[in-house]
Amino acid sequence: MKLLVFLLALAVVAHAQPNIILFYTDDHGHADLGIHGVMKDIKTPNLDALARSGVVATNGYSTAPQCVPSRGGLMTGKFQGRFNLDNNGSALDGFNRQTTLATRLQNAGYVTAQFGKWHLGPQPAITRHGFKHVFSQHGAQKFAANITLDGKDRPMSDLAPEAYHLDGCSRAAASIIERYKDQPFFLYVAFRGPHTPLDAPQSYMDRFPGEMPERRRAALAMLSAIDDGVGLITSTLKKHGLTGKTLIFFIGDNGAPLKIHKVDSPLKGDPGGWDGSLNTPLNGEKGMLAEGGMSTPYLIAWPGTIPGGQTYEHPVSALDVAATAAAITKVQVKRGDLDGVNLLPHLTGETKAAPHDALYWRWSAQSAIREGNWKLLRGGEREYLYDLATDREEKHNLAAKHPEIATRLRAKLKTWADELNPPGMALGPMAAVWNDYFDHYLEGKTVAPRVEKMKTSAAETRGWEARNGTFTAKDGVLTLTPEKSGKAVFLTRAQLKLPGPVAAKLTLQTDASGPAAIAWRMDGDKDFLPANRVAFEIKASPDWQTHELTLPVSGRVIHLRVHLPTGSARIREIEFKPASR
Repeated sequence: MKLLVFLLALAVVAHAQPNIILFYTDDHGHADLGIHGVMKDIKTPNLDALARSGVVATNGYSTAPQCVPSRGGLMTGKFQGRFNLDNNGSALDGFNRQTTLATRLQNAGYVTAQFGKWHLGPQPAITRHGFKHVFSQHGAQKFAANITLDGKDRPMSDLAPEAYHLDGCSRAAASIIERYKDQPFFLYVAFRGPHTPLDAPQSYMDRFPGEMPERRRAALAMLSAIDDGVGLITSTLKKHGLTGKTLIFFIGDNGAPLKIHKVDSPLKGDPGGWDGSLNTPLNGEKGMLAEGGMSTPYLIAWPGTIPGGQTYEHPVSALDVAATAAAITKVQVKRGDLDGVNLLPHLTGETKAAPHDALYWRWSAQSAIREGNWKLLRGGEREYLYDLATDREEKHNLAAKHPEIATRLRAKLKTWADELNPPGMALGPMAAVWNDYFDHYLEGKTVAPRVEKMKTSAAETRGWEARNGTFTAKDGVLTLTPEKSGKAVFLTRAQLKLPGPVAAKLTLQTDASGPAAIAWRMDGDKDFLPANRVAFEIKASPDWQTHELTLPVSGRVIHLRVHLPTGSARIREIEFKPASR
C-alpha cells in the first residue's frame, strides 16, 4: 500500500511539470504573421489566436541569418560561435559535444520528440541529442523516423511519406500528445516552410486566389499549412486539458530570402531564389545581420501563467528558450552553460527590466550588437549605427553623428567576439553577393538583377556537359534541368588525364532520391565498362549534401560520367583529382 501511494505521488509530481512545445519555422519573414498586421494577404488564424493568448515579441531575434547555426544555438541555448558552428558549411564536431535542451529535459524525465527539419547532422543520429522520438519529415522524399504518423513505435529507418510534410509533422506531433498526455513532454516541431522548394499542395494554394506572384501564393499556402498544424496541436492540448500546463514558443530561424529583386521564377525546377515570404517593413533579408535577416516571428504562450494579449518590445533571443525551459522545469545548469535568459519573470510582470543588457551576433564577415535601441552593424569594413526606436527600417546611419556611441558599442562587440571560437568580429572578407546586399539595402544603391544565361560556357561549367538535360550557371552553382520527364540525366567530362586512384567530391541538392553512380573510361578503353563504376545513394533534400568517393583505378582516367536520380539538381562543387595528392 505504501509503495502504491509513493508511485502515485511520483506520478502527480511528474504530471505537474509543464509541457514545452517549440515551433520553429524556416525562412519565415517578419511580415508573415497575421497578428503583426503588416500584410493583408496572410491568413494565420490559429497563430493569431495563440498570440492573443500570450505574448507577441516584436523584437524577437534569431542567432544567425542562416539555418544550421541558428538551429545549433537554439538547441543548445549557447551562442553557436562558442563551438565553431558559424555557418552552414561548419563542421558539426563542436555541436556534437554540446548538451542540448532535449538532453537536459530527457534526463529530467521528459518525453522528448523531434519533427521536421533537423539540419544538424544525420537524421538517424537525432536520438543521440536527447530526442526519444524522431519524425524528421521535411519534403516529399523518404525520411528517418522511429515513430509512425499515428505515434506508434517502429525501428529507426527510412519512412515513406504518407502526408504532405507540413501536415505530417503536425499529425505526428498531435499523436505524441495523445500518447503521452499524462506525462511531461517536450516537442520540437521544426516545419520546413516556407523554405524552398515551394511545394504546397493545390488545396492550400487554392486558399489564396487572385493576382499575385506565384512564389508569394506558394509561401502563403505553406504558412497556411503550418497554421493548420499549430491549430491541430493546440486543439489536442485543449482536448486533454493541457493548455494551461504547456509553455509554447513559436519562432522563425531567420528572415526570408528575397534575393533583392523578389523574382517570381518557376516553382518547379528552381528551388532557389525568393521563397515568397516577406520581411516588410524591416530592411534586409536572409544572410544579413540587418533586421530583415534576424528579427523573425516570435510568440510565447502559457495561459494561466503568462498574461495574454501582451506586446513585448524589449529584445529577446532564440537563446532564451533553453534558459526559460531549464528554469521552469528546475533543471540544474552549470553557471555559464547557457547564454540566454529566463523570460518568465519578464513576461509575468514580476520584473520590468529588459531581459538583456545587449544582444550580440556574428556571422561570416558580419557582426552586430543591439544595446537598448542602439544597434551597431558591421559588414567587412563597413559600419552602421542605427537608433531602432525611430528607425527600425535601418535607413539612417548615425555612425558619423554619434561616433562616441559607435566606439563604445564596437568595443563591447569586440570583447564578446574575442570569446568565440575562433575569436574575432569577422571570419573573413565580405563575399561579392553580400556586398551587393549591403549596397542595395543599407546604401540605397541600385543593384541590377543578375542575368541568367541560357547557354553556359565550358568555363562556367568547369568543363562538364549535360546529357538529356541542360546546364545553367549562377552564383557558383550549376543547375541541371532534365529535358524530358523520366529520362535519366548524367554529366560527362572528356579529355582527362587523371592518374588513379581518383578522389571524387560532389556537393549538391537534388529533387529526387535514388541510385547514383560515377563511371569512368580508362586510357585505351573504347567504351564505359560495367566494372568501371562506383554506385552510391542520393536522397532528395533542400539541404546541401556532400558525397566523397574513391575510384579504385590504377591506370589513367580519360573520361568521366556522373549519373544522378531523375530530376533537377543543383551542384555547388564537383571535383576529381588524384587521391594521392
